Amino acid sequence: MNRGHGTVGAAIRAALETRDAYAKVRAARAAARDWRLGRLSFAFPEAMPEQPGRPERPELLAPRHMPRRGRGQSLKGRTALFHALAHIEFVAIDLALDMAGRFGAEMGEEFVGDFLSVAADEAMHFALLDRHLRTLGSHYGDLPAHGGLWSAAHDTRQDVAARLAVVPMLLEARGLDVMPGTIERVRQAGDERGVRILERILDDEIRHVAAGAKHFFNLCKARDASPPQLWKMLRNAHFAGSVHPPFNDSARRAAGLSREFQPEVE
Repeated sequence: MNRGHGTVGAAIRAALETRDAYAKVRAARAAARDWRLGRLSFAFPEAMPEQPGRPERPELLAPRHMPRRGRGQSLKGRTALFHALAHIEFVAIDLALDMAGRFGAEMGEEFVGDFLSVAADEAMHFALLDRHLRTLGSHYGDLPAHGGLWSAAHDTRQDVAARLAVVPMLLEARGLDVMPGTIERVRQAGDERGVRILERILDDEIRHVAAGAKHFFNLCKARDASPPQLWKMLRNAHFAGSVHPPFNDSARRAAGLSREFQPEVE
C-alpha cells in the first residue's frame, strides 16, 4: 500500500491532544480512515502525551465522590446512566488511540490498524450516546464524571502486555458482563432507542475485546509465556479493584476469552 506523507503517529497524537469532544471524535475517525486508505506512513516522530486533551466539562471527580446513579429507570436515572456511559466511551477513544500510538512502533501495522478501528468505533459510540442524552434534555458535560478512568492507561504505559491485559481483557471485558443488565433496565423503562444503542455497543465491544486478546496471545507466543498465567500476573500487578458476578460467558467466549481469564470474585 502506498502511504502518504503524513505519519500515523502525528495523526494519533493530534487526536489525543484535542480537547473539544466532537473535534476529538472527528480527529479519531479521520486518523482511522486515513490509515485505512493508505494516506499515513508508519512512523511515530513524537512520543504520545502523558495526559490526553479534555473538554472543560464534565467536572471530573474521584470515584468516591461520584453521586449514586440509581437503577436508570426514571428520567433522572437514565440521564445519569447515559451520561456515565458517554464518558466511558469518550475516555475509550483516548485509550484506543494511546494503545495504537504508544505501542504501534513495537507491535506493527496490523496492531495500529486494529486499535485505530477501535478508536473510531468508540468515537461513534460517544456520538450516539450524546445524541441520545440530548433527547433526554441533557448533553455530555451536564453532570460530573469519573476522573479515574485514564489511570489504567497511565499505570500500564511501559508495557504493552500489561496494557492489553488490563484495558481490553479486564476493563472492557467487564463491560461485556454488565451490559446485558443495563440493557434490560433501559428496556424496562421503555427506552427502545436507548436499548438499540446499547445493543450496538455490546456487539462492537466483543470485537474490541477480541482484538486485545488476539494481540495478547501473539505476545505470549513470542515471549514463550502461558497466556492465562501472564494475564493473572499482570492483572494482580496493575488492577486493585474488586469484581462481582454476573459474568457474560457467551460474550467472553465470542471475544476469545475462556474462563481462565475470568477474574476471581472477591
